[in-house]
Amino acid sequence: MTTFKTSRHIAATPSAIFAAFRDPERLARWWGPDGFTNQFKAFEFQPGGKWVFDMVGPDGTIYPNESVFTRIEPDRQVTIEHLCPPHFSLTIGLEPAPEGTLLQWTQTFIDASVASAIRHIVEPANEQNINRLSQEVA
Repeated sequence: MTTFKTSRHIAATPSAIFAAFRDPERLARWWGPDGFTNQFKAFEFQPGGKWVFDMVGPDGTIYPNESVFTRIEPDRQVTIEHLCPPHFSLTIGLEPAPEGTLLQWTQTFIDASVASAIRHIVEPANEQNINRLSQEVA
C-alpha cells in the first residue's frame, strides 16, 4: 500500500470548500490537473452514491472515471473510492484554521507497484487539483 499526502492552508472556510465539492457544476470546474475538463454522467453526493465522469485531457484524450462516495461529513471530510484503474481511495479533510482551512489530501493506492509507476503523475496532479480548488473558492 502507498499513500500520497499533501496539505495546504486555503483562505476560505471549510463550508466554502465543502460547497465547491458538493455542487457538481463547481466541482467540474476545478477537479483534476491543469488543462483537464470534466463531463459528469452521475453525481450522487451521498454515502454510497456514484460519481461517474469522463476527464478530458488537454489533447482531447478521454479518461473514464467511476467512484463511490464512501464517507461525507459536511464541512469536514469527503472520502471516495475510485473503482476503476488505478484503484485508490481519496480522503479530503477540512479543518478550521486561523487562515481559513487546513486541507488534507490523502490518496491511498492498495497496489504499491501501481502507485510507484504513476507517482510522477499523481504528485504534481494532486497539487494542481488543490491549486484549482483554491482558485474556485477565492
